[in-house]
Amino acid sequence: MNGASALDRVRIVLVRTSHPGNIGATARAMKTMGLGRLVLVAPKAFPHPDAEARASGADDVLAEAHVVATLAEALEGTVAAAALTARRRERSVPVRGAREAAVELAGIAAAAEVALVFGTEATGLTNEEVALCSMPVTIPANPAFSSLNLGAAVQLLCYELRMAALAPTSPAGGEPARLATFEEIEGFHAHLMRAMTESGFYDPANPKRLVERVRRLFGRIRLEREEVNILRGVLSALERKPE
Repeated sequence: MNGASALDRVRIVLVRTSHPGNIGATARAMKTMGLGRLVLVAPKAFPHPDAEARASGADDVLAEAHVVATLAEALEGTVAAAALTARRRERSVPVRGAREAAVELAGIAAAAEVALVFGTEATGLTNEEVALCSMPVTIPANPAFSSLNLGAAVQLLCYELRMAALAPTSPAGGEPARLATFEEIEGFHAHLMRAMTESGFYDPANPKRLVERVRRLFGRIRLEREEVNILRGVLSALERKPE
């Protein structure tokens, strides 16, 4: 695997960043590890002089940053996304450590787009935002003092990704080009929710965490495009009313 090419298919996503200086610190952390694709979801202030000052020479990363309104927009075209989270989420997909996640993402990035997603400085990512990602990830820090600032967290994950991508024994990623994209997965979930609602199985007024549990069910596996097409074909067949 060409490690540099794999890193070109990694995007770093910052969600609702409060302090523009942290955007600059992120750009610097990315450039030192050979990553250049930064996506900002609804930043509080950008462009901003503080971002430029903290970038310390990574102005090209800032200049090419893509600003979008939602996390869903930021993840378009990806087949895997890692959500950085320090909080226990009882019903989430099993959490991976930073090194394990980096190895898996690097393997997938050999042939497909992936993302690393970081939340706002004060509260991190919401449960809904984590649910949009396929891989919750945590940094195994000192449990008595586990808080890292945003720039440090980005630096650590970018380092792990670089080491995994450039390792001579980097995994091939199991035919990642066949994996379903974010849009295809979301389309399937929307189709499934519609079918369950129309059948009466799902009551939007009394959801009882059903949507979350269904996402967890399919989040345990990496669906391929053909598998999504099969599942949606089944749903379409079940939706047809008898003549």
